[in-house]
Amino acid sequence: MPGSRKRGQSTAEYAIVIGVVIAAVVAMQVYVKRGIQGKFKDASDAKIEVEGNTDYGVNDYKQFEPQYSTTTDMVSTKDVTEKATTTAGGGVKREIVGEEISSRTGTQEVLAPTQ
Repeated sequence: MPGSRKRGQSTAEYAIVIGVVIAAVVAMQVYVKRGIQGKFKDASDAKIEVEGNTDYGVNDYKQFEPQYSTTTDMVSTKDVTEKATTTAGGGVKREIVGEEISSRTGTQEVLAPTQ
């Protein structure tokens, strides 16, 4: 039986090593997450020089904005009949009966850049 005791000890050592590795990975998640969030913040705070605009001085900066805007006046409608069936255990099965009809009417205008 001395061989089986060594084998049990070896398995226990592997389990401890795996546990330490998993604990290290879990602990590092916080730092990785913070690093990624910091990169996103740096990207959003990045200043892009405004070119060709006389309202700003040579050293003035402005965060990126699209040079256009839109005006939208839309009405969306959806006509659908749905059948809900309660199943054993409290589940609900939903299915669309017939045809689903969607429509959208209105206007959308892309405005010229404002200087």
